[in-house]
Amino acid sequence: MALSVSNLASSLSSLSFSSQVSQGPTTLSFPRANYVFSLPTKSARRASLSITATVAASAEVAAEDDTMELKKYVKSRLPGGFAAQKIIGTGRRKCAIARVVLQEGTGKVIINYRDAKEYLQGNPLWLQYVKVPLVTLGYENSYDVFVKAHGGGLSGQAQAITLGIARALLKVSADHRSPLKKEGLLTRDARVVERKKVGLKKARKAPQFSKR
Repeated sequence: MALSVSNLASSLSSLSFSSQVSQGPTTLSFPRANYVFSLPTKSARRASLSITATVAASAEVAAEDDTMELKKYVKSRLPGGFAAQKIIGTGRRKCAIARVVLQEGTGKVIINYRDAKEYLQGNPLWLQYVKVPLVTLGYENSYDVFVKAHGGGLSGQAQAITLGIARALLKVSADHRSPLKKEGLLTRDARVVERKKVGLKKARKAPQFSKR
């Protein structure tokens, strides 16, 4: 034990510690990146806003021009208006009412002087509603469809157009009744929103009930 302590002391004495500490200040240098953030000026913002406004205005003008052209086209195809036509049918669904006129053509569908795809916002289900009666009889490319629709939403109007087209096809030929009726296209869907009741939040929804 004495030998190990002496060996440890001798080894510690052999170590030399330097007491010289550098007095100079230590400086750390980091690379500095030059980032320049520039905000758009008022004039640039005004210019971008004016460009956006002009683009929107030009789009509105183009849409109005297309509507005017379609109005002229419909008037040329339907002399005397909707009421003067022979192949006409009226369809209803919820609060929507659609008057439909069929004329021999290539399968165009115009709703309220607008293309059906544009008017129905490209919704494939609503577009399918409109085409079902014609597809059932194989007339999808044989008749042009002209529609005046109002009331309700786009879904209700699309289903009202379906019934209107089916009823108009009956005036083309009475033989169309059997296939149309088989597909349920001549049945007026009588479902509407149930009225709100007194004391309830909606038609049937009641406020929360608590005994205490």
